Amino acid sequence: MFAAERRQLILEMVRANGAVSLRELARVVQTSEVTVRRDVRALEAEGLLDRRHGGAVLPGGFTRESGFPQKSHLATAEKTAIADLAANFVEEGEAIVVGAGTTTQELARRLARVPGLTVVTNSLLVAQALAHANRVEVVMTGGTLRGSNYALVGSGAEQSLQGLRVSRAFLSGSGLTAERGLSTSNMLSASVDRALVQAAAEVVVLADHTKLGTDTMFQTVPTDVITRLVTDEPPAHEDRAATELQALADQGVQIAVAGTGAPGNAQNAGGDGTPARQQRRDVPLPGPRRGQVPGAQSALRTAAVLGEQSPGGERARVADLRRR
Repeated sequence: MFAAERRQLILEMVRANGAVSLRELARVVQTSEVTVRRDVRALEAEGLLDRRHGGAVLPGGFTRESGFPQKSHLATAEKTAIADLAANFVEEGEAIVVGAGTTTQELARRLARVPGLTVVTNSLLVAQALAHANRVEVVMTGGTLRGSNYALVGSGAEQSLQGLRVSRAFLSGSGLTAERGLSTSNMLSASVDRALVQAAAEVVVLADHTKLGTDTMFQTVPTDVITRLVTDEPPAHEDRAATELQALADQGVQIAVAGTGAPGNAQNAGGDGTPARQQRRDVPLPGPRRGQVPGAQSALRTAAVLGEQSPGGERARVADLRRR
């Protein structure tokens, strides 16, 4: 197949699916991932698509939502590391809400061992991951099933969340910017996510670096409502992601960064299946946030500290802190 034919086929696949992994592209066009990566780079230079870690997506942020099969093959190592780290923020006996998404599905798999946990979710994938966890109670919302992401949406889902109050909400989305916060490409999904946020005292966003700086149609969580972002370390050449992280931190979002090569990843987990120690960089809030005691953050140090806990707030950490 000539290069022009390969690129045309790659473009057609991305347009049809919204997002396609390099592995799948290489399989379809019957060539190596190195060649496909070169083709994708050339198509991006022409403005025909955008590169993402491990795949390609439609150009621009305001695109239709990709289906579960496409999302599940993108940034898999990053999602695993993020889920490992995010699980550390869940405590025994808590009641939480977990939204739909491939990253939250990974988180749910790690929550199965948290005793006394109650998880409210509109995601069939999250519920399935916890179905056999005898120490975890799963509460499903009502609603209409969206087959593209296996989530319950609509007025039934939103009404079932009225009057609910939990400690934390764990959400993912299609894009995250400091200007608009978390967003998604589907109106029904966005509406349910907003209802999940209203039920929680704190909001934790799970987003790999490919979503940083991407803005999609419907805002779900404004930046000033996000308590914490759990993400992965952006590659050295990803200036946009690094800039967005700094901007989010400047607006008061705590940033917890998981290294994909650090202990705590799935491949480095303990023999009993529980997450091992996870490397993280946690940037404390510069000012009071929802649910915090005013003045508590003034005690936090912003200088880099290793292996030492700052004196203020719940599990507050500073840069390059290793969880012990």
